[in-house]
Amino acid sequence: MNMITNHLPTAELQKLDAAHHMHPFTDSTGLASKGARVITRGQGIWLTDSEGHRILDGMAGLWCVNIGYGRKELAQVAAKQMEELSYYNTFFQTTHVPAIALAAKLAELAPGDLNHVFFAGSGSEANDTNIRLVRRYWQVKGKPEKRVIIGRWNGYHGSTMGGGSLGGMKPIHSHGGMIDGVAHIGQPYWWAEGGEMSEDDFGLMRARELEAKIEELGVDNVAAFIGEPIQGAGGVIVPPKTYWPEIQRICDKYGILLIADEVITGFGRTGNWFGSQTFGIKPHIMTIAKGLSSGYAPIGGSIVCDDVAAVVAEGGEFFHGYTYSGHPVAAAVALENLRIIQEEGVVEHVRDVAHPYLAERWHALADHPLVGETKLVGLMGSLILTPDKARRAKFAGEEGEVGFRCRERCFANDLIMRAVGERMIIAPPLVITPAEIDILVERAKKSLDECHAGLKADGLMVAKKD
Repeated sequence: MNMITNHLPTAELQKLDAAHHMHPFTDSTGLASKGARVITRGQGIWLTDSEGHRILDGMAGLWCVNIGYGRKELAQVAAKQMEELSYYNTFFQTTHVPAIALAAKLAELAPGDLNHVFFAGSGSEANDTNIRLVRRYWQVKGKPEKRVIIGRWNGYHGSTMGGGSLGGMKPIHSHGGMIDGVAHIGQPYWWAEGGEMSEDDFGLMRARELEAKIEELGVDNVAAFIGEPIQGAGGVIVPPKTYWPEIQRICDKYGILLIADEVITGFGRTGNWFGSQTFGIKPHIMTIAKGLSSGYAPIGGSIVCDDVAAVVAEGGEFFHGYTYSGHPVAAAVALENLRIIQEEGVVEHVRDVAHPYLAERWHALADHPLVGETKLVGLMGSLILTPDKARRAKFAGEEGEVGFRCRERCFANDLIMRAVGERMIIAPPLVITPAEIDILVERAKKSLDECHAGLKADGLMVAKKD
């Protein structure tokens, strides 16, 4: 049996990587000069690199390894399914058992009347599906002009042309443009954009930008609104409690479809099965991926309500799909992952054990001289680095420089914590224990201490002038 292992010294692996591997969201020249970190093993919440460092993964891979690394059950299910039916498509009036069983399980788990699933290979693909679903929905209802989808600046819905357009990441837009029929409103980011307003007033103001945008564009032209319950890649931005109820009211008032992007918040991350349950959102479509298989196999999808599914079905053939929609191996792995989450009480562990303990330890970091605010919902947290807490000030230097320095200290201390601008974020595997939470927070504090000392030594603890 041929098995790819760490059979070369790290420097040679890095050289091969730089020569042939194009990394996503990476400055390739900078990476080539530095050399990529080579990960060779994962177990529970821990990773091992090619140099033997044991690293606490505070980001669950890319927000996805909900049940932790190295679960043999998923490997066994994948192997069995490959032997039985390695692949078949779901086009041309054909199906297979794993896709049937997974769709039925997701309908059981999803709230409300979200009873139908269109499978994709990723969250990005699923959001591309959503564009076509909502536009087709309005076509069949005799309103083809209703095609504009409203998203949010600094929202993230993937990096395909469709998903990247729905998201509000301007650097993505600048590298290849946007599709037409997408508009954006402001994000509910009180710390940086709330000024003198209270959080509750700011939440209402930002939600009401949706109503203003609908009226500006004309309700006859607007198909849907899409938003993450909590902005993930934008920096774990938790909206004020007034925000989502007002968004729901506006969508209901104008009769537009509401898409909740649950790629990150789904499958236990917020202490419920879905973030929509945590925030009281009633979506017509939920985007899913990541935690659906805990990252063990690439799979995503759209969970669709009865009305949207029925209307699209009325229109006859839906000209959309992917070779790997409902891939049998990925579907079988996802089913086993959901079994583990359910039978081992992983969502309850987040809600009753891990979140309460992490909240106690995480919010204590707000006392650190470098930290302005801490946020935590379930096992999804952020802290803001600032030179002046009272003023909610930004650093005088280049945007993101301090976050980068802090992230480098985290790496040096064998902790993966992500930087988004000056926000440090975590989303550890959902199976993390209180003892492991202690290690995470201790390493985070050590990294903050070292970053703070370095900033002071270099004269960088300076606030940006208003």
